[in-house]
This record gives sequence, structure tokens and C-alpha cells, in this order.
Amino acid sequence: MPRRTPATKDPTAVERANLLNMAKLSIKGLIESALSFGRTLDSDYPPLQQFFVVMEHCLKHGLKVRKSFLSYNKTIWGPLELVEKLYPEAEEIGASVRDLPGLKTPLGRARAWLRLALMQKKMADYLRCLIIQRDLLSEFYEYHALMMEEEGAVIVGLLVGLNVIDANLCVKGEDLDSQVGVIDFSMYLKNEEDIGNKERNVQITAILDQKNYVEELNRQLNTVSSLHSRVDSLEKSNTKLIEELAIAKNNIIKLQEENHQLRSENKLILMKTQQQLEVTKVDVETELQTYKHSRQGLDEMYNEARRQLRDESQLRQDVENELAVQVSMKHEIELAMKLLEKDIHEKQDTLIGLRQQLEEVKAINIEMYQKLQGSEDGLKEKNEIIARLEEKTNNITVAMRQLEQRLQQAEKAQMEAEDEDKKYLQECQSKSNSLQKQISQKEKQLVQLETDLKIEKEWRQTLQEDLQKEKDALSHLRNETQQIISLKKEFLNLQDENQQLRKVYHEQEQALQELGNKLSESKLKIEDIKEANKALQGLVWLKDKEATHCKLCEKEFSLSKRKHHCRNCGEIFCNACSDNELPLPSSPKPVRVCDSCHALLIQRCSSNLP
Repeated sequence: MPRRTPATKDPTAVERANLLNMAKLSIKGLIESALSFGRTLDSDYPPLQQFFVVMEHCLKHGLKVRKSFLSYNKTIWGPLELVEKLYPEAEEIGASVRDLPGLKTPLGRARAWLRLALMQKKMADYLRCLIIQRDLLSEFYEYHALMMEEEGAVIVGLLVGLNVIDANLCVKGEDLDSQVGVIDFSMYLKNEEDIGNKERNVQITAILDQKNYVEELNRQLNTVSSLHSRVDSLEKSNTKLIEELAIAKNNIIKLQEENHQLRSENKLILMKTQQQLEVTKVDVETELQTYKHSRQGLDEMYNEARRQLRDESQLRQDVENELAVQVSMKHEIELAMKLLEKDIHEKQDTLIGLRQQLEEVKAINIEMYQKLQGSEDGLKEKNEIIARLEEKTNNITVAMRQLEQRLQQAEKAQMEAEDEDKKYLQECQSKSNSLQKQISQKEKQLVQLETDLKIEKEWRQTLQEDLQKEKDALSHLRNETQQIISLKKEFLNLQDENQQLRKVYHEQEQALQELGNKLSESKLKIEDIKEANKALQGLVWLKDKEATHCKLCEKEFSLSKRKHHCRNCGEIFCNACSDNELPLPSSPKPVRVCDSCHALLIQRCSSNLP
């Protein structure tokens, strides 16, 4: 009978199964040890280190090799970058990893990404997004890779259990580029020595927890001092801003009063112009009658009217130029207000931005004040123009009176001539021919006078049109004053927003006071922890208040000469007398030791040496 050959298994399937089993063991061991540990995990915790090594091997399985000009590239950073596109919340991790200064290789960035995802408790969510999108993963992995098969989904399901763990990992200080990822199988094999060493590890971890807690409290105290300095600077800036707001309010009140005065003056000017127009109408009617009798007066009035037309056309051009300037000023004010709104919406979240916004508001208010002064100058010029027009109307009235006097004289002369005609009819018969010639000449003069009257009628119509245009300009100025009132309302809204920001500032001050109270309570807890450490180590740990001088050099402590505890004897020394570090039996890492203890420990070590 022929012997049956055993069925050979697929090596990639065996690799996937091995990696799945290792992931189960590492995740289970990490959760159990963390729960028994009872505190936040550091980067030095061995089960956590082995978990990251196993995850790195799982992600590397079946990666496609990418060829470059100089070498072959095979990293897991490429698929992890895809998470940013699939999961928007992962953009913060990617940005923070890229900003880390010590990372130079893609593998180091991938290791940092895994640590940050574990601290966020979202590693399972991120990797689940990757596994779902297998079309995108096929660019980076082979078809038989762990991430492309069912084992990858199982590992992602196991990672959900890691949300129970709290980890505090310092990514900046670690050299993630040059680490060698080797799985330590001895951690997952139980020995009798490990059972005996657990009690020692528990004591060491308790001491390390106390040390880390004290260091974190010291960091918080430093941050509180910096916050107090910021609060002082913000109070000073707020006082300055309040003063500037008061000055701006006074300026606005003055501008409002000036605006009311200008309105009253405009009303008076309108009344005067209407009265003058009525007077001029009556005068024009009388002038028509006088033109029929005297041509010389009409010629003089015609010349004066031409001069007035030229002057009024020049005045009209000046008024139009002033209106164009005011329109441009209005657009500038609208642009300035839009810029103010943008600055206020963008910088409401921070108190530091308030100072910059208020400085910009101050500059814009100064510009507005200058522009209002310019508008006041324009109004003054208009008043001068109106005064000139009044003078011209007075001159016209004087000329009309002179014409009336001439008309009276002419009538008297006509009466006298009629009397003389009656007396000298006989004498005038001989001169009748000459008189007929004079009559024909006078008829011609009448025709010319009628043409002059038509021209004057046209001139009157043009004057009425100019008056209507001036009325429209006045209405435009009223609209601009209404817009200034709306700007005032917007300024009041800005003041309300400033008050709201002050309320937020007071709330933050209260929060800082509460934080200070909590920190004082934490100081008391630190002293209790220090006393407990003394009891554990069997040392007499001096209090900071009891020591005023250094034990070795006997110099007084001050702000420049700070206090330092010796971790061996528990006494307090200055920095110069305790600048040595040695490992002690209670702590494997080197700690601060005084000069005397340093010398004794070195002598002991030298005596113990063969």
C-alpha cells in the first residue's frame, strides 16, 4: 500500500495564526497586568512595549516592497496615513506626528502614531476604518497579508478591550527611529522566579507612582504661575481698553451734537432759499414789464444773468465734487466696518486677540473722526457758497430797484413829451416823416426784446432744474446721516460684546482661583506622600520649613540657593553640595545624593570589588 503524504499547510496561514495568537496573549496580558497595576501606564512598562512590538509585526505582515532609486522601502507608515482621509478625527494625530522634531524615518512616525492612538483610546476605530477599505489596502499589502484576511478583523475586535487602560506616554523623548522590535516570548511563559519577583515589582511600581505624581504636581504648579502672569497682563490691557472706549464715547457724543447743529443749519438754509426764490419770482415779473420800456436795463440784466449762470455752474461743479468725495468716504467707512466685524468674529475666543481688535477699532475710529472733520470742512464751504448766493441776490434786488427808478423817470418823461406833443402838433407835422422812421426802428427793437424774453424764460427753467438737483443733494446728505446713526448702533453692539467678554474673563479668574485651591490641597497630599516614603525607606526625611541652612557648607537658603533632599540620608543641602547622582537599592535609576553620602557609597563599592 502506498504511504499517504501529510497535507502541507500554507506558510502564510501559519504566520497569520501565530501572529493572531501572539496578539491575543499580549493584549490579554497587558489588560490583566494594567488592572492589577492600578495606575496609568508609562512607556517603560514591559508588557506595553511588547504590545507595540507585536502590533508592529502584525502591520508589517504581507507588506509590499516599494522600490526606490537607492534602496527598497517597506514601512507601515503608508497605510496609517490613509486613516486621516477615512477618519477625520485622526488628522490631529497625523499633524502632531509630523511636527515631532526627533523623528526622521517613516517607521519612527508609525511607532509614534500607534502610541498616540492608544492614549486617545481610538486605535480599534482607526484600524477598523482601514480593514473595511480593502481596495485601498491592496496598494500596500499582498492578498495573503494579515490585514487583508479575517485575522485582522479579529485583532481589531480584541483592541476594543484596550479602552479600559489609561496610558501616559512621552513620545518626544524616546528614540523611536532606532528601536529594534523583537518579541520577548519569556514574558508569556510562567516561571517560579516570576511569582517571587511580583511582590518586589509591586513595591517598586508604588514608589515610581509616587515619584511620577510628585513630578506632575510640580509641572502643574509651574503652569499656574505662568497663568497668573498672563492674568496680570490681561488686566492691564483691559484697563487700557476701558480708557480708550471712554474716549471714543466722548468723541461720538461730540460728533452727534455737531450733526444736530448741521441739520438745523441746513433747515434754515432751505427756508432762506425758498423765500429768496419767491422774491425772485416777483422781481422777474416786474422785470418783464420794465424790459418793454427800456432796452438798456435789459442788456445790463442780461449780462448780469450770464455772470450769475457762470458762477452757479462753478458752484454746481464744486457741490458735485464734494458729493463724490462724501460717497467715497461712505464706501471707506463701510469697508472699515466690514473689517471690524471680521476681526471681532475671528478673535472672540482668545483674550489676547481682544487687545489687537480694540487697537484696530481705535485706528478706524481715528480715521472716521478725520473723515468727519473733512465733511465738516465741506459743509463750511457750502455755507460760504450759500452766503455768496445771498450776496448776489441782494445785488439783484438793488439792481431791480434802480430799474424801477429809471422806469418812473421814463414815465415822467413820456408825460412831459405828450404835453409837448399836444402843444407842438403843428410843428411836428413837418417832422412826421422822421417820426415814422423812428417808429419802424422801435418796432425792430420790440422784436429784439421779445427774443430776449424767450431767452430769459429758458434761463429760468435751467435755474429751477438746478434747484431741484440741490434738493436731491440735500436728501442724499440726510440719508448719509441716517447711515452714521446705524454705524453708532453697530458700535453699541460692539460694546455689548466687550461686556460679554469681560464676563468670560471673570469666570476664568474664578476657575483659576479654584485651581489654586486644588493645588494647595495637592501640596498637602505631596507632603503626606513624602512622609509615607520616609516610613517605607526607614529614613528621616526633613521638612523644607525646618531647614534654613545647608548641612555641609552651612550657607543660608534663598531664591538663588534652593533646597535639595538627599535620597540616601534624607537631609537638605544646597545645589553645590548635592550635585551627585547614584543608583540606590530603593531606585535602580540614578538619583540626587549629597557629597558625604556619595563618598561613602563609592568607598563601599570599592571595598566590595575583588
